[in-house]
Amino acid sequence: MISLRGTTLEPDERVWLASPVVGGVILFARNFLNLEQVADLIADIHAVRSPPLLVAVDQEGGRVQRFRGPFTNLPAPRLLGYLFDENPEAAEEAARSLAWLMASELRAVGVDLSFAPVVDLDLGLAAVIGDRAMHRDPEVVSRLAQSFQAGALAGGMAITAKHFPTHAGATADSHLEIAVDRRPYRELLEDLEPYRQLIEAGLHGVMVGHVIFPELDPLPASLSSWWVKSQLRGELGFHGAVISDDLGMAGAAVSGGLPERVGRALEAGCDLVLLCNVPEEISAVLAALAGYVDPASQLRLMRLRGTRRRGWDDLRATPEWAEARRVLAALAAKPKLELEG
Repeated sequence: MISLRGTTLEPDERVWLASPVVGGVILFARNFLNLEQVADLIADIHAVRSPPLLVAVDQEGGRVQRFRGPFTNLPAPRLLGYLFDENPEAAEEAARSLAWLMASELRAVGVDLSFAPVVDLDLGLAAVIGDRAMHRDPEVVSRLAQSFQAGALAGGMAITAKHFPTHAGATADSHLEIAVDRRPYRELLEDLEPYRQLIEAGLHGVMVGHVIFPELDPLPASLSSWWVKSQLRGELGFHGAVISDDLGMAGAAVSGGLPERVGRALEAGCDLVLLCNVPEEISAVLAALAGYVDPASQLRLMRLRGTRRRGWDDLRATPEWAEARRVLAALAAKPKLELEG
């Protein structure tokens, strides 16, 4: 899965997307000007191949939201945890509303998938996670994430839980440097609990992070067959799509150049690998993967395609859209009042 430079497809990007080893496109803020433009861009991407390529975006809410107005400004996921401490049922309703609204609005312009939610625990150690995490308690995260999953599916979108097995215990930002978590396996069981419960509830996608757990494997989790095959597939029984975090990040740089990293991630068991913001590397990676095919991965990735879809104007005219906006407005406002008090 690759990224694009701007708001329209360039000729070399069309060539890349036609390659059978490219599975999709991840969009960023630089690819978004307005509704009409992004809908046209996505339609153009989908038209390159049949069946169409996946189109994804990071639309978590809070500080990680690539598409802004007129898309709803989604609150930071940590606010769900604050609300849960006061009123669990209201928090679960808010999680469903947030996910439904996110999914429905993205589906209205043709996006198949948002890489959300973050199910890393809020341990207070990883600044890159911060308020992207919903709560410290794995049971609370599990309940909120399952409500999020139900809301997203109702909006026509599968979810991708991230960043397996966890980024919560690594203080370094894997975007910028090697991230290490030195905890032994027994201390990671709480971090794995949300995945266990989501998998039992029918989870479709997992994004694997680049954190290294030296007590267990010298490689980042995204390049580790022990984490992907033995733990995620074996111990946790996950049968959905496994997606690597961006292999252009510094946290994955311990394993050679990008062609080598991509090869290792696929060998480790990833179905889809992200290559973001490295257009100069795409041709070399595609050449290194010439002839690569994995029918099982293709089947798992097909299940990530968006389903039901309303047009933008039709969506905004529904009472469900108005109610979801009301719920999220209340969620965003309440903690601010508490903090001021």
